[in-house]
Amino acid sequence: MLTDEQPTANPIISELQSPFVPVNSSTSSNNDNFVAVKNYDYDNTPIVEIVNDMIIDAIGRGASDIHFDPFDNGIHVRIRIDGDLHNYALVPLAMKKNLITRVKIISNMNITESRLPQDGAVKGLIENLSVDLRVSCLPTNMGEKIVIRILDYSMSREGLETLGFSKENFDIITEMLKIPNGIILITGATGSGKSTTVYSMLQKLNTENRNIITVEDPIEMNIDGVNQVQVNSEIGMTFASALRSILRQDPDIIMIGEIRDSETAKIAVRAAITGHLVLSTIHTNDSLNTIERLLDMDVERYLLGAAFSGIVSQKLARRLCTKCRQQRETTDYEKKLFKDALKINLSQIYEPVGCSECTDGYKGRIPIHEVLLINQDIKDAISSGLKKSELREKIFSEEVGINTMLQDGLKKVISGDTSLDEILRLIELDEEGINSYKIFEQNNKQNEEKVNEEPKEEENGFETFSF
Repeated sequence: MLTDEQPTANPIISELQSPFVPVNSSTSSNNDNFVAVKNYDYDNTPIVEIVNDMIIDAIGRGASDIHFDPFDNGIHVRIRIDGDLHNYALVPLAMKKNLITRVKIISNMNITESRLPQDGAVKGLIENLSVDLRVSCLPTNMGEKIVIRILDYSMSREGLETLGFSKENFDIITEMLKIPNGIILITGATGSGKSTTVYSMLQKLNTENRNIITVEDPIEMNIDGVNQVQVNSEIGMTFASALRSILRQDPDIIMIGEIRDSETAKIAVRAAITGHLVLSTIHTNDSLNTIERLLDMDVERYLLGAAFSGIVSQKLARRLCTKCRQQRETTDYEKKLFKDALKINLSQIYEPVGCSECTDGYKGRIPIHEVLLINQDIKDAISSGLKKSELREKIFSEEVGINTMLQDGLKKVISGDTSLDEILRLIELDEEGINSYKIFEQNNKQNEEKVNEEPKEEENGFETFSF
């Protein structure tokens, strides 16, 4: 049970610092532009119980984040489920300050500072539920905005096998992790599951005969047998300075939480070519962009070519609800897309419907991957300064055999794990392809609207559709 150690003489602060206790309460709230799905009796329920219940309920709903958005008359509370934000609760103006103060107290923030951004954390048990939260407070023109990130590393503990890799991609990763030295990068946007993947890799590599050291900001999951170092830039403990010391600790494997700057990138690459296996994450979209990003960080081409071992790019797509998904006929464009990308003829795919057990036809998320094991030809191409277009041809050639993120996504559409609309929302097609998809969708809708209508002069969809 989380408690606060230092009581205060102020009765209001004392109440705010009391232990977490769950509550089930409800009343109606009024706001013309905000529809709350959870309502609280703010007049008769202590704010500590309300905050406690919001956290527990959000976790129960499968949320990854809780947003407290200030506005003139209070706070809008929204929760992110399966990547999308949903309205949750409305906090009245009279309770606005109390709620913000309560969250800051349990996150070990300075409750007297409201002009500067602050970061905090909550880790412990709430009603026998182990929680690990990261809290961010940001001053805005309407007041302090707070976001609580709900961390869940249960997937990491279960291993790589549970992360949704296709058999082809899983085999490539298994081969990649057998390489004794080099650098393996996990790439993707914020919230795409990079930490989950890299921790799963560490679990697989964590054996008695290896010395594994990590440098992280923050340390998100404790792993037995792994030496984990926390970055603290305020005292000069940066990624780069920590890496210099780690190299003198006789490591076999080094994990860098994130490559953020040129200095860290250069040290990581040099560590990889001096006999160490280096794992790290970086914010890029795919394999080619990852190589370009490191070159932009002034990493020498010959070093990068020698050090690179593999790249795992990923995004998270919403998973179709198995209770209500239904099949439909594919459109002409969809047939062509599957034929061009996978060389198959497909007549039906699944689409979302929506039921009481899901949100808009989706429940949970599934990763979409692009896994590249860098061979000697690609290493030589990087070192020789090959043009981007020529490097692209080498990476996506049949000899390399990479499954692009689009191909991996389309395979998961065929299996019914996700929808085509979800894949096209996440993955950029070339301009001609995406425009063609929009035209087909627009024409299909127009044709449906014309059913049972009087015949009238036809228009050319390619001329009237506005991009």
